[in-house]
Amino acid sequence: MIFADILKIVLPALLVFLAGYLALWAMLRNERERRKAEHAYNVSKTTLPLRLQAYERLILLLERISPESIMVRLSRSGMTVAELQTALIATIRAEWEHNLSQQIYVGKEAWDLVRNAKESMVHIVNLCAEKLPPTDPALSLSQVVIDAVLNLDVNPISQAADGLKREVIDLLN
Repeated sequence: MIFADILKIVLPALLVFLAGYLALWAMLRNERERRKAEHAYNVSKTTLPLRLQAYERLILLLERISPESIMVRLSRSGMTVAELQTALIATIRAEWEHNLSQQIYVGKEAWDLVRNAKESMVHIVNLCAEKLPPTDPALSLSQVVIDAVLNLDVNPISQAADGLKREVIDLLN
């Protein structure tokens, strides 16, 4: 009888406690998820413009080191193959160093594509310059480099730009 009386009091109290505990647990879990989502939103609101700017700068880097663009900017009348080769390599490396910090904001695959494009351009310039006498006019190096890039199965500059564009599309979706 005493046990039944105690059970009449304890059982409803336990049920009320359990219901309160579960409600409080669910409320705290929802609040934690809301804060997490809010934090993620605030981070993306801050970092998305920075990431997009990094992709823009890397596309600009690729454009600036593309053979058509860099040759027009650097070729001067009276330059020799050796002088143009030195100027091309120095400019490619300077452009690269100027944009090194952008790797923080882009994915590894995109960064690897950009790095490979830069290294390919340096390699192509050096290979083409080795084929020509250093004292020849710079125009001959320009033509050989552009022809070499046009004859590649896969243009590393275009491949890197396409990779960056794919990554931006993925980022925005």
